[in-house]
Amino acid sequence: MRFIHAADLHIDSPLRGLDRYDGAPVARLRTATRSAFERLVDRALAERVDFVLFAGDIYDCDWQDFHTGLFFREQLVRLGRAGIRVFIVQGNHDAQGVISKQLVLPQHVTVFSSRTAQTIRLDDLSVAIHGRSFPERAVDEDLVPSYPPPVPGFFNIGLLHTSLTGRAGHDTYAPTDSPTLINKGYDYWALGHVHAREVIAERPRIVFPGNLQGRHAKETGAKGCELVTVEAGGIESEFLALDVVRWSQVAVPLDGLHRLDALGEAFRRALDPVLAGAGDRLHAVRVTLTGSTELHRLEAAQPGTLAAAMYGAAQDIGEAEIWIEQVRLELTTPLDRGRAAERQDAVGELVRLVDSIAGDEAELLQLAQDELGDLLGSVPQEVAVGDVPRLDDPVELRSLLMDAEATVLARLTDSGADR
Repeated sequence: MRFIHAADLHIDSPLRGLDRYDGAPVARLRTATRSAFERLVDRALAERVDFVLFAGDIYDCDWQDFHTGLFFREQLVRLGRAGIRVFIVQGNHDAQGVISKQLVLPQHVTVFSSRTAQTIRLDDLSVAIHGRSFPERAVDEDLVPSYPPPVPGFFNIGLLHTSLTGRAGHDTYAPTDSPTLINKGYDYWALGHVHAREVIAERPRIVFPGNLQGRHAKETGAKGCELVTVEAGGIESEFLALDVVRWSQVAVPLDGLHRLDALGEAFRRALDPVLAGAGDRLHAVRVTLTGSTELHRLEAAQPGTLAAAMYGAAQDIGEAEIWIEQVRLELTTPLDRGRAAERQDAVGELVRLVDSIAGDEAELLQLAQDELGDLLGSVPQEVAVGDVPRLDDPVELRSLLMDAEATVLARLTDSGADR
């Protein structure tokens, strides 16, 4: 017996702020969730699985129109024509109270009730699937105690959308814990809600497959589903990578580099592990340049120089399609701050002032609120996504302060104050 376990498809999830990126592959990014789901159906057909499990959040929110629902239904029909049954629990994003538009699903598809937990027996396979959907977006109770007991002699699967005891970056819904799941007596728990793949336990096997397609730079790495084979009571599980756009964050160390033409090779070395075995996907990469380099002076004097160099380096990589989502700078100049602070000129005065502010956390936080609070509060959300500094984070504020210092030092150097 074989089945696929997937979750968190978030079909047609809106990707805000893409229009602020010049040259962004907007169409491919916006259709990525659909394309990944089509890959899942293709693989289910090729593997001739017996059924497919979806552990919630098929949709991201209420449909703007019926096209989203009709697309999903079309893929279900493909599975049905091959005799592959489908079982769904609704999660917080696609709960009964969230999706207002309705479509009649094909007969081979079962959506578990949101009023009570149910058991569906597949007598031909000796499999029992237990599940319960979310009635509303926010479910704060542990649903597991309401699940029926295991069916004796059957392979028992629990289908559940849950945060377990909590996961970073995810709201707490249907909270439960591993002992509660284990004590239920099922053989496999097909979980959803957490977007990073995580194997919680082997016996019984408890798994978050992660989401099917990463949607932004924080959802990095391979995304896909679980292909599970059950033979003679044993479970073999294989992760299937199905994402069509793979998000990555790459740090490129520039310590000791002084020439702009050296950046391409440094970027390539940092990117090699990302490209290894990643196939024909589009790679969406967030690049962070780190280290101590004289190139920081060049960037301060001519802002955008290093980002442009990264874009050019990406163009030179011919064996993979790369889109650089963002270039972040965490650079320092190889400046002897101690000696610079002793100087009796504009450079020394600047370094002493920056050291004074950076060394007084209260002053740093107050300065940020006074100088940046109103400005950042007026930035439109679609422009600000992922870029707005936290005004209560001293580490981030010190980084901004050092960037400002580098810019001013570059101007002072150009004007002759450094001579």
